[in-house]
Amino acid sequence: MSSWIQGLEGTEAGEIAALFLALLAAFLHAVFGALQKGRFDPWLSRGAIDACLFVFSLPIALFVVPWPEGWAWLILLGALVIHFAYKLGMALAYERGAFTVVYPVVRGTGPLFTVVGAWLIFGESFSGLQWLGVAVLLLGIFGLAAYNLIHIQIGRDTLVPALWLAVGTGALVALYTTYDAFGIRYTPDPFTFLAWFFLITAIDFPIIAALRWRNLINRPDPRPLLWRGAVGALVAYGSFGSVMLATRLDKVGEAAVLRETSTVFAALIGWLVLKETVGPRRLALMTLIALGAVIVELGG
Repeated sequence: MSSWIQGLEGTEAGEIAALFLALLAAFLHAVFGALQKGRFDPWLSRGAIDACLFVFSLPIALFVVPWPEGWAWLILLGALVIHFAYKLGMALAYERGAFTVVYPVVRGTGPLFTVVGAWLIFGESFSGLQWLGVAVLLLGIFGLAAYNLIHIQIGRDTLVPALWLAVGTGALVALYTTYDAFGIRYTPDPFTFLAWFFLITAIDFPIIAALRWRNLINRPDPRPLLWRGAVGALVAYGSFGSVMLATRLDKVGEAAVLRETSTVFAALIGWLVLKETVGPRRLALMTLIALGAVIVELGG
């Protein structure tokens, strides 16, 4: 598998693979966000997901892939710090705001900063048509967030702090996307980076969740929580793994923008699964998001 991925680098087939990987990451990331925001406390949900990620990743990291070498260890430790801050921001935002309000703001802020970061670090540039696509996509994402802010009545007393947290967390999305792209490009075997990334970045939230669990008066049944954690871990492999492979095969900025079509999937999940209302205006805004992603891809 590693040699196949390496063989795709710099080829037209690699660009096509990166497109499908980014769109797969978009769908799976929306599912991942809904799993964390669902009926359980978001801190417990994320803790259960990370605990399962650690258990699943340990044998792969130790016995299947080559071990990291040299600076790769420091890069992985840096990923631990950045992703901990990101997960902390997501949990705080989900604790205070509705999924369909918080998620679009986080995902809308991320690609704009990522495009700038990819330009500074990797020397990537966008054409005028691609920048138009970014503008259309961001208009749809932030329009969706604004519409939700006006009309959603759940948790309005904490909605403004939730939005500020979402903006800050979106900046962290840009930071980790650019940083992870550097890490997976630096490591000769991409699956070495992925396996150790999932192992190392999963050590923090299970501890936080255990402490929170111990202090709860009404503790939920742990069995469905662990089931959610196992499913969430598998989804995380697909979501984060796909977008990191996409950034190795093609432009970081394009992968980041395409991944943010996850907002469309998130709105559909919020409507179909979480029973949050979706009307014609929100459908039109979701169409803008998809249209912006298409323009970015066609303009490349």
